Amino acid sequence: MAQWTSAVGAPQLARLLRSQDSRDVEQVGGGRRLPAYRSLADGVRLLVLEGRVPVAARLPAERELAGAFGVSRTTVAAAYEALRAEGFLESRRGSGSWTAVPAGNPLPTRGLEPLPPEAAGSMIDLGCAALPAPEPWLTRAFQGAMSDLPLYAHTHGDYPAGLPVLRQALADRYTARGIPTMPEQIMVTTGAMGAVAAICRLCTGPGERVAVDSPSYANILQLMRDAGARLVPVALGERLTGWDIPAWRQVMRDAAPRMAYVVADYHNPTGSLASEEQRRRLVDAARSAGTLLVVDETMVELGLEEEAEPPRPVCGFDPAGSAVITVGSASKAFWAGMRIGWVRAAPDIIRSLVAARAYSDLGSPVLEQLAIASLLESGGWEQAVEIRRAQARENRDAIVAALQQHLPDWEFSVPHGGLTLWARTGGLSGSRIAEAGERLGVRVPSGPRFGVDGAFEGFVRLPFTVNGAVAEEAATRLAGAARLVATGAPAESETRQHAFVA
Repeated sequence: MAQWTSAVGAPQLARLLRSQDSRDVEQVGGGRRLPAYRSLADGVRLLVLEGRVPVAARLPAERELAGAFGVSRTTVAAAYEALRAEGFLESRRGSGSWTAVPAGNPLPTRGLEPLPPEAAGSMIDLGCAALPAPEPWLTRAFQGAMSDLPLYAHTHGDYPAGLPVLRQALADRYTARGIPTMPEQIMVTTGAMGAVAAICRLCTGPGERVAVDSPSYANILQLMRDAGARLVPVALGERLTGWDIPAWRQVMRDAAPRMAYVVADYHNPTGSLASEEQRRRLVDAARSAGTLLVVDETMVELGLEEEAEPPRPVCGFDPAGSAVITVGSASKAFWAGMRIGWVRAAPDIIRSLVAARAYSDLGSPVLEQLAIASLLESGGWEQAVEIRRAQARENRDAIVAALQQHLPDWEFSVPHGGLTLWARTGGLSGSRIAEAGERLGVRVPSGPRFGVDGAFEGFVRLPFTVNGAVAEEAATRLAGAARLVATGAPAESETRQHAFVA
């Protein structure tokens, strides 16, 4: 049985190789030119480490790549052999060759865990993309919830589909966005993670293929791994401009994934925004392939620029509800401590999810549901989200300015929304920078956490959670970590001069 889960064609691989900076594939120190096979091998290796070619992707045959890239077949054969020797390529007679990551390289075995509160006094936490609670709206929401609680206190308190009042409020919100929705199409969950977990339990089984953005949200990737899913990464479009639709069509055709998980609005971690045309075409591709498309909208309300009109929701291109399930949450737009999420899907899917919930958590907390319903009905949600956008915008600008000053060789696109920035670390290992940074008092997740099997080694994710002097200090400490990695010096050689007070 073949070990590859996707494929990259010869023309596509040749185009990706040519797009690389010449200094990456043509020269070594002192300007000495590399042999052609070595340049080709290094180019493929860099594409794998950056995630532009997924791990476990079948590479074209030697003759095909030689013709597309304009080199001899001998050169390609030698490059493939070098990649096999280094652990970046595996082959099997009759199955071809597919990309890999060498044993011992950092692999994303865990998600993103919150920093323990006791460490907050000495560590700048850039690990979690979550802001403090917006006040006074949080307090007002729970005051409103307490006044409504007596109506529910005399019941058993288990509402597997969610409180009717909240289901109606969420349905009304989708309808206001131009997507007619009934309460029967909504199930309230314990956060977006609970929503995706419920969908995975219902719609996939161990060993089944699930296609995912590459990179994608680390905690969801780990959730799916733990569920036994076989992840099939699909690289984002060039310059992080949404989805690469031809690549998605090819994966859906060749790998036949049962399900796909995507983030269309202010993607985590890159901040990219899929266009309406990309959304329409991806839904068409999923419907044609019989792939269930799970769309994460947790960042949808965090647009940070004044835009004429937001793109239409992905579910708007699936009026019959046969191809798209939408996941939403209060965690990013309002506060992660609420732990309230939801699923919008066809009524029959919602009924199946609700029936299956009896074997998991039975339902979400009543008080928190009442608080979200109070926010939505009173107009407090819009007011709080507007403040949240202003905070994120200010934090984003501070982080960008600090990075440009202290780490000018790091490359990134400034996102127009969301809570995260995806930075290329100047050719250094993101995992090593993360390790050194933690010892210097700044916590940042490395790129491989957001990929499949070790991809994105040259990246880190930076959330918009700090501002002012804290953002400046975070960039200073990251620059110190980068110097340590570049020189190979131990972390103790950088002295922590200031204790950080949250």
